[in-house]
Amino acid sequence: MNARAATSWQTILADLAMILFMVTASALSDPAAIPPPPKPAPPTPPPTPPQLAASVRAEPVGVWREGPGGPALAEWVAQQGADPRLRATVLVRDSGDAVQALDHAGRLVAALGARKSGARVVVEPANGANGGATVTLGYDAEAVAR
Repeated sequence: MNARAATSWQTILADLAMILFMVTASALSDPAAIPPPPKPAPPTPPPTPPQLAASVRAEPVGVWREGPGGPALAEWVAQQGADPRLRATVLVRDSGDAVQALDHAGRLVAALGARKSGARVVVEPANGANGGATVTLGYDAEAVAR
């Protein structure tokens, strides 16, 4: 066997490795040849919780209180002015059962007739005050802007 033939493939492999090294070193020495690393995607912001803000409420121009001897709500609403800027606010004081208070508020809103579309419903704890409901009509800023 020829010793020169046995080492020829090793020489060729070494030459190819040296060529690959030189081409790689040449490419890395030129900064324009190196592609920039991919920019990470901007982090997605966490979802913002709904903003709670006090509603803009005007002084009421009409007040209906639930109680014996008073007119029914539908009757009282019919006697009020027909101004579409008037906004109804239904306030129900919860005396311990929130589901019952919401049902009560729903019945009052239904009795508002045409005014129920823009009505505001507030259910709050009674906190020692008498339970019951109050409906007010007022020129609230957000209702007037519509």
